[in-house]
Amino acid sequence: MKTLKPLDAAWLYVDTVDTPMQVACMAIFSLPEDAPGDFIQGLFEHLRSVPRFARPFNLKLASPKLKAVMPAWVEAEHIDLDYHLRHSALPRPGGERELGVLISRLHSHPMDFNRPLWEAHVIEGLEGGRFALYMKMHHSLVDGVGGMRMLQRMLTPDPHARSQPPPWAVGCGAGREREPQSIDAQLRKFMQAARNQLGSAPAVARALGRVVRSAVQRRDPQEALPFSAPHSVLNAKVSAQRRFATQHYDLDRVRAVARAADVTLNDVFLGLCAGALRRYLLEIGALPRKSLTAGVPVSVRPADDENAGNAISFIIANLNTTVEDPLQRLALIHQSTRIAKDQLQALPKAGIDSYTMIFMAPFILQLLAGLGGRARPMFNVTISNVPGPREPLYFNGARMEQIYPVSLLSHGQALNITSVSYAGQFNIGITGCRDTLPSMQRLAVYMGEALEELERALGSTGTAHTTTAKPAARKRGKRAA
Repeated sequence: MKTLKPLDAAWLYVDTVDTPMQVACMAIFSLPEDAPGDFIQGLFEHLRSVPRFARPFNLKLASPKLKAVMPAWVEAEHIDLDYHLRHSALPRPGGERELGVLISRLHSHPMDFNRPLWEAHVIEGLEGGRFALYMKMHHSLVDGVGGMRMLQRMLTPDPHARSQPPPWAVGCGAGREREPQSIDAQLRKFMQAARNQLGSAPAVARALGRVVRSAVQRRDPQEALPFSAPHSVLNAKVSAQRRFATQHYDLDRVRAVARAADVTLNDVFLGLCAGALRRYLLEIGALPRKSLTAGVPVSVRPADDENAGNAISFIIANLNTTVEDPLQRLALIHQSTRIAKDQLQALPKAGIDSYTMIFMAPFILQLLAGLGGRARPMFNVTISNVPGPREPLYFNGARMEQIYPVSLLSHGQALNITSVSYAGQFNIGITGCRDTLPSMQRLAVYMGEALEELERALGSTGTAHTTTAKPAARKRGKRAA
């Protein structure tokens, strides 16, 4: 039995029927040129024939009834693969809307806490003979970067490779047998971790002290502080039903804007979100007079870390949604994220987990007390950028064409916007509460137009197109339902 880390356990504490704490990805694949007519059925049967489960796919809660008290993982003795692996088909014409409707419904459905907390869905019937793979997992098991690495381990850059194992047979670091540690070795490891935490305590205290002083003195208006966000329609209670939309661009377009504006790629992404949110909220008469803020997860996972669980911290950025000029707004966002990242980078690595838990504790307590969506939000919207594979990847000859993140919501957080880069693409998944945000798919359209607006303002030329097979569909927003 393995007790969860505090940050991993927190996602179980706040999990409810209306707010299932599950994250997912949706990948779209095209068939190999020599694919037989039953390729997808054969692929599904291949997946179904591998009942071998690596961590974290073989973990389940020791006691689901105690998940909000003392959660711990145990290895499942029996895993029903037919429950976790599903095969679906879209109704004709198998377009963006039909796929979006299905993904929205799948992501609205909570998982069974008596089983390992993951599902995989093979979805056929997409136009052009394509198919999709939707995989979801509880956030207590994996974060965005960890999930992306897990997916990459089942894929290959070789289009001719066949008989590749499914993700549950690969897991995190599968194939590496770890030597069992002696009691003395475990004790030394525990004592070293304790010394690291104690040694980092002064730096953590100083960092938290800076947050408190800034809240009192307000020295820099671009320093976004916890619970300084205004009330907005994004911060109401949420229902269980989700809505999902996507958008994607050439990655070079986003990089060109970042270079021209002398900001980071993530700043540009925040700027696109800010521009789209400003326009959307203005149209529905709900733009706050004070600027919205964004909670931005930051990965602190080392490059060689193959463990499950979460390795993230958070910063808060001022989105400057009160600023009309897009270039001025982008420059101010850059200033805000630089201040936040400087504070986080000043911490020793051993102290980041402690800082994150203390920093996020009020947010978690707000949800546990049932105040999410009623009290002032810690921030208005979660916006995350996850780096993905740089080269095209294949699964048993099928090329992965696009990949989109599908994220979680909580009471007081009715919108999540997450991007992932892949093979020269910048792909964005927008997850929202169906009952809170009307016509949410407009955000996808407005983000595309916000990018064009920045390109015009910066004089960028020659890249004013997205990597989309159907430009006409872009005007409607992507795979929204």
